[in-house]
Amino acid sequence: MISSTHLHAMVIHFPIALLFVAFLSEVIGLLFKKTFFTTAAFYLLILGTFGTIAAYFSGGAAGEGMEEGTLGKAIGMHEEAALISLWLAVVTSLVYSAIVVFKYEQKWAKFSTVVVMATLIGAVSRTAYLGGQLVYKHGAGVELALPDFNETDNTPN
Repeated sequence: MISSTHLHAMVIHFPIALLFVAFLSEVIGLLFKKTFFTTAAFYLLILGTFGTIAAYFSGGAAGEGMEEGTLGKAIGMHEEAALISLWLAVVTSLVYSAIVVFKYEQKWAKFSTVVVMATLIGAVSRTAYLGGQLVYKHGAGVELALPDFNETDNTPN
């Protein structure tokens, strides 16, 4: 059975990858003036934002009941960083959507989207780092498989 911890671990990697590739695509599109890359960046950003929403809610479910002690503090920091990433993704998507819908082609608007996307990537990177610390430093979500000593050993001597 898939637990909320497993679901979060499966979901989180998609928005990270989608948002990073969206940012790289936006930069490439602006540097080389290729509309394909800027269009791809828009759609990747939208998909990454939906993935961020799913990751945030699955992470909230995975962290239930772990609010005490050092692990609770680490989870709190990760959750706060995730909330910042979530809101930055939503705001970035809304701003980018407005620019696309209204066909706003000013240089400062294009530059501002790159700056906002770079800020989003920084926030996502911090959230991912804190999530990695939860797993690799604090052991959050790690299930140890200990041997069952009650089983009889049927191997010949």
